Amino acid sequence: MNTDIEPSQETQNEWNNDPDNWIWGFLYYNPKDSRLLNTKRIKELGWTINFANPNSVFLVIIFITILLIIGESTT
Repeated sequence: MNTDIEPSQETQNEWNNDPDNWIWGFLYYNPKDSRLLNTKRIKELGWTINFANPNSVFLVIIFITILLIIGESTT
């Protein structure tokens, strides 16, 4: 599977509606989906991270580090 190709809207909807791609109902985990960010199950609520993408762990660590630095600088 070529990971550079953007999936069709139909495929994205299929993946989004598949309960097997959601851990505890809110964590998106789909190894077939190469995108880092994906819309949430309820699209109006924004975006979520695809935790099956190896870069997602890196993104989460950076985000937590930034929050810790900001928290330390305000105290």
